[in-house]
Amino acid sequence: MASLDEFDRAQSILVELDRTGRVMVAELAKRFKVSAVTIRKDLDALERRSMLRRVRGGAVTAGDTDEGAFDMRIRHSMRAKQAIGAAVAPLVRNGDVIALDSSTTCYYLATELLDRRNLVVVTNGLRVAQLFLAQSTAMVLMPGGVLRRSAESMVGPIGDVLSGRGRIDKGFFGLMGLSTDLGLLDMVAEEAHTKKFIADACNQVYGLFDSSKVGRFGLHSFASTDRIEALYTDEGIEQSVVGEWAAAGVPIHTVVVSAELVDLPFRAAAAGGRRPRAAGQR
Repeated sequence: MASLDEFDRAQSILVELDRTGRVMVAELAKRFKVSAVTIRKDLDALERRSMLRRVRGGAVTAGDTDEGAFDMRIRHSMRAKQAIGAAVAPLVRNGDVIALDSSTTCYYLATELLDRRNLVVVTNGLRVAQLFLAQSTAMVLMPGGVLRRSAESMVGPIGDVLSGRGRIDKGFFGLMGLSTDLGLLDMVAEEAHTKKFIADACNQVYGLFDSSKVGRFGLHSFASTDRIEALYTDEGIEQSVVGEWAAAGVPIHTVVVSAELVDLPFRAAAAGGRRPRAAGQR
């Protein structure tokens, strides 16, 4: 592999870490054709951003106590999230008022909505807000709150901000887990409370998740089963789970995940530029 710049090395390290759970300095130095000192600096920088944990000779994943840094999560199940975003996008029409949470799946949905006209977006996600600000004409509303650095989200008691200001047509939410008894779940209390405030203001609530979330543990419910309009996930979900939710009155729509990966929209957004559009994208 030819020598990469610092940004590209970091992305490759995170992808490998997500795949294997561990990376070694010597192996990375050989792969990227750089010195071990350079790799150690790369790993140290990523650790300062809570994206990995340094160990002797390399690094391991940061752990599951929180949902993890945005830059790490956005690479997990990337193809599935892109496919889900493309499948959900037709639900959003010109002139809609929508809500998008701070999840990476909703970020991928946001990349599909940049050409919608007269769109109003309510979000607690900093990356989502920045994307629409840089690349669309949408009106973006951020209810405010306290910044959660790892998730790059605003959390807090925002009920009064949304109350009495009209209804949101559709709300789209990522999740850490789901249950036909408890609905959509998150691991972090503050995040779940904020999502609940937003979901309560929505006429329709949609859950978006890659199939790896099925069976995962979640502590806090933010949308009860009877509030969910539909769920969208990838084809990896077991049909027994689809049947359980159908019996509960909630359809699960599954999408086919393409082997092709489109360009990485978060890099263009971070640079403040407009990303090139792949063929067939809106």
